[in-house]
Amino acid sequence: MGVVGLGVMGASLARNIESRGFPVVGYDVDAAKTRAFIEGPAKGTAIVGVDRPEQMMELLEPPRRVLMMVPAGAPVDSVIAHLRPHLQEGDILIDGGNSYFLDTDRRSDDLAASGFRFVGAGVSGGEEGALLGPAIMPGGQREAWDALAPIFRAIAAKADDGEPCVDYMGPRGAGHYVKMVHNGIEYGDMQLIAETYDILHRGAGLGARELADIFAEWNEGELRSYLIEITAVIFERMDEGTGKPLVDAILDEAQQKGTGKWMSQNAFDVGAPIPTVNAAVEARILSSLKTERVAASRVLPGPQPEARGDRARLIDAARHALFASKITSYAQGMGLLRLASKEYGYDINPGVVAKIWRAGCIIRASLLSDIQHAFDKDPGLVNLLLDEAFRDAMASRQDAWRYVVQTAVGLGIPVPAMGSSLAYYDSYRSARLPANLTQAQRDFFGAHTYRRVDREGVFHTEWAAEPAQPQGKGRP
Repeated sequence: MGVVGLGVMGASLARNIESRGFPVVGYDVDAAKTRAFIEGPAKGTAIVGVDRPEQMMELLEPPRRVLMMVPAGAPVDSVIAHLRPHLQEGDILIDGGNSYFLDTDRRSDDLAASGFRFVGAGVSGGEEGALLGPAIMPGGQREAWDALAPIFRAIAAKADDGEPCVDYMGPRGAGHYVKMVHNGIEYGDMQLIAETYDILHRGAGLGARELADIFAEWNEGELRSYLIEITAVIFERMDEGTGKPLVDAILDEAQQKGTGKWMSQNAFDVGAPIPTVNAAVEARILSSLKTERVAASRVLPGPQPEARGDRARLIDAARHALFASKITSYAQGMGLLRLASKEYGYDINPGVVAKIWRAGCIIRASLLSDIQHAFDKDPGLVNLLLDEAFRDAMASRQDAWRYVVQTAVGLGIPVPAMGSSLAYYDSYRSARLPANLTQAQRDFFGAHTYRRVDREGVFHTEWAAEPAQPQGKGRP
């Protein structure tokens, strides 16, 4: 296999592929990167480095399989244009970056028209995962997947049952769509964990050492996951300069790479509610307003968070609230996959998606085995919350969940993701929402019409003989 782009991820994947017994040819448009890779990390391996794309193609057996690991956007199109003159009919290009799924749709159609095959493969796991075993989400032509499957299955992470964390997601941009949803859920997971930390730190007065023990204990139970595991490790690290917890010295200003925002934007396009991810994206944006927030903290009134109440109760309730919020977040993500699959003709199987997220990727968690089982049991499941096991899990945690959110609100500790998760749950379980008033308002000012609960048809009402006056200005 050819690997184009020998940055951190590309170099790690190249070494992973070679370690599984497949010949690898490495190439980067920056010749210095190729030399540094061959003389450094790849030294002692059978990886061959080349200076020109035609050299790489000469060394690969047909159909040539070329994995591109370059930044999303214009660089992908540039590399495709760079390689295209050297491709033969049937050759396969793989984009292993975080490309926008509609860009992958476009590239797939364009290359197919010239007899080439294109795979958009989401790859999750970071540098370590790329080297030791990532979760891989490939989409494209089925025959391209068949040609790549032996390599991808060999290099992917293995779940506890030995199954490789890779499978065919669907045509065109299906793989990159699944990766986008993965990253959006990742945003939600991280924000939910951060809010839980904030509640326990400021609301219960727990220090980093105590939090490390709590999260380590949680990682032994139903919350077991990569993100909970690394959170415990983060709390243990002390700053070498001050001897105090390093996490306390880090500026509260989070950044984003765009895929969470893409998921939020696309969810509006297909009509899927994902309030947990939306709240997580907004929380990162709010965190970036550090200067404004500091100034506002001096003048805007509100309660001052302070440790009070039953700490043991809050700690136990926070565990239940975090688990319930995570289930709700996954339910939203799987719901988006279901709607988008119909919208774009991807035929994505949520059970297969859950299966390949069980290991290797950032959101890997024991919870995913239960999610896979739910969709295997009922492939037509419209919402994860309706599965009997998850329905019971939510029912048993509601009181704790509501207690934590109420406590946070009372203390003035923002919990946008956890609060949005609870609001989604309550909205989804409500047989009646106040949207009847919204429709009446829309019909009042825009004649948008409405439907009734007691008869069929579409209706419009002349709500007032004359236009309503703005509040504060009486009628003549």
